[in-house]
Amino acid sequence: MINPDQGRINVINEILQAEQDYVKHMKDVVEGYIRHARKRVDMFTEEKISVIFGNIEEIFKFSTQFLETLESAYCKEQPQQSELGKCFLKYSKGFEIYSDYCNNHPSGSAELKDLYRKQKYRHFFEACRLLQEMIEIPLEGFLLNPVQKICKYPLQLAELLKYTPQTHPDYVNIQQALEAMKKIAALINERKRKMESIEKLARWQHTVEDWQVSFILGKDLLERSSELIYSSEINKINSAGWSQERWFYLFDHQLVYCKKDLLKRNGFSYKGRIDTDECDIIDIEDGKDVQYNVTVKNAWKIHEVDKDKWYLLYAKTPAEKQRWIKAFQKERERVREDQENNFMPDHWKNKILNRIKASQEKQNSRTQSEIQYKQEFIRGIPSHATLPRSYSKKQSKRRGWFPFGGKQKAKS
Repeated sequence: MINPDQGRINVINEILQAEQDYVKHMKDVVEGYIRHARKRVDMFTEEKISVIFGNIEEIFKFSTQFLETLESAYCKEQPQQSELGKCFLKYSKGFEIYSDYCNNHPSGSAELKDLYRKQKYRHFFEACRLLQEMIEIPLEGFLLNPVQKICKYPLQLAELLKYTPQTHPDYVNIQQALEAMKKIAALINERKRKMESIEKLARWQHTVEDWQVSFILGKDLLERSSELIYSSEINKINSAGWSQERWFYLFDHQLVYCKKDLLKRNGFSYKGRIDTDECDIIDIEDGKDVQYNVTVKNAWKIHEVDKDKWYLLYAKTPAEKQRWIKAFQKERERVREDQENNFMPDHWKNKILNRIKASQEKQNSRTQSEIQYKQEFIRGIPSHATLPRSYSKKQSKRRGWFPFGGKQKAKS
């Protein structure tokens, strides 16, 4: 059985050694790759460098300072008395910079994969590795380091806490640091989930017809919302008392309703939106509604306060109604959590929106080019163009006189 003091010393040494190796790798990437990439303006724009490497330079600077703090807290005479928990607590807020890196990493990997298809980039990256005398690991391996590192901190602190007696002056610090790093990991995961959700919303919005009408009534969906909470087909009573089947989509901050396009499979056209930040949800009993002069079941009302506009909606079953009521409650909880934890910083969301917009413009440009090419190709064919006579004769001989019945039947 390992002596508690020795166990603690082993964990402390592992944390320090791992951090030193990590900072060295970050330094190799910054000085070995990024520095040389900036010199080759014919191959790398600043935007391309940003996509590939993210904010790794910022992480390197932060990690260097963090390592210096860890090393200054190390007690050489009595390593078991070292108080590393204080160091993690001091820098806990700073670890949030890993969120930007982790969310950018998939895009960086995709960009790097595209570049590796070209020989000159493969040679460039390999030359950088050799000049920096780095171990034989491809660049994508080094760029994965920060993603893996931020996940290891809670594990290291949990192991350190295991070998730290409650009487140790750093015990409470380690406990608090462990909780803080778990929150950082949860924050990063939540922001990654939000990013994936925003990309899904962008694709969905792109398929809805008449969406440009919504710009007159308010902001773009993605500027206010980041995830879909719930959706289903329910009925809306209009001002004349008629029932209309509509698909309702509940996002954070707004409720959008669309009409299903019967001529198109999975097609929808935009009809309107409700600001859930400025509305009240009112549960109503089955029976006749005086305001709309109709009898309804499984219904509820929405009052958009700032516009003083009312909506009467009803579901097909009591269970579906309850799902909607719970969804409205969940939407308010999500909005509150986002505000408290800053899951969606403005600079980060704008970056995603710009990337989506650029991707859509690129796709639209490619589609337009294909259409233009086809039009030009068709215009280039003479209107009097016919098949060569030799080809026509060959086809006639091949078919014979009985194209549908094959060979001529013998006379009886």
